[in-house]
Amino acid sequence: MRMQQTWTRVRRSWELYLLVLLPVLYLLIFQYIPMFGVIIAFKDFNIIKGILGSPWVGFKHFTDLFQSPNFPLLIKNTLLISLYSLLAGFPIPILLALALNEIRTGFFKRSVQMITYAPHFISTVVMVSIIILMLSPHVGVVDRLFSFLGWSDTNFMGEPKLFKSIYVWSGVWQEMGYASIIYIAALSGVDPSLYEAARMDGASRLKKILYIDLPSLLPIAVTMLILSLGSVMGVGFEKIYLMQNSLNVSTSEVISTYVYKVGLLGANFSFSSAVGLFNSIINLVLLVSVNAIARRVSENSLW
Repeated sequence: MRMQQTWTRVRRSWELYLLVLLPVLYLLIFQYIPMFGVIIAFKDFNIIKGILGSPWVGFKHFTDLFQSPNFPLLIKNTLLISLYSLLAGFPIPILLALALNEIRTGFFKRSVQMITYAPHFISTVVMVSIIILMLSPHVGVVDRLFSFLGWSDTNFMGEPKLFKSIYVWSGVWQEMGYASIIYIAALSGVDPSLYEAARMDGASRLKKILYIDLPSLLPIAVTMLILSLGSVMGVGFEKIYLMQNSLNVSTSEVISTYVYKVGLLGANFSFSSAVGLFNSIINLVLLVSVNAIARRVSENSLW
């Protein structure tokens, strides 16, 4: 009886089920089926023998990872860059959305939105090229400005202590406009009568932001924060790898670049899979933990 009812619902709304079918197939083919390959993290993988034919080695690769002299450096750099990016990049789109929400002039508002959205569509390769050209010693715009002011020449991309700031703030500039869209959409859904009531009560702009706008943004901000903390170990590979050089590698080597160098360049697929699996497990634990804390503290959570 239940199967008949289910089949009736499917036939009645078959267009919707057909629409969902393609994303589900995509997830199955490209996300879930490849998970089978994670078992090479517990094997001494040999290309000739294949995944199933390679011998089991248990947690050998994980032990090698934890005992590696590079392990503390990888964890330190990954966490510092991720947390720095989160602290700098999370509040700025919210502030930008609040500022744009207060602008009433249509042309100026649209111009600011276009200018702040545009950098998001610059490819990573082009973005890093711009950074390198601007910060190049002797010929870069920033270095020429420093020389004009009488300051000494600086090789910005060769200074390990400057790498994190260059990476983070260039990312904030590139993504803050696009990241603010979701907050602007949330503010557009605020009931106008709340602003009218606040205006009649003599509330200032600051009080409207504090008591109307920010509470309206809280649910979506908590959701975005949970997702960000859940991927705190997943620092992007492309930009860091392109900005990396032999002078700044002590602060720019993170888990993703290490996996690429060891796994693909060094052909040590089992060890790199173990590193990637460790990284994914940490992200999963963080996601579940932060979601539980958010649900208990603010009653806003992913599930």
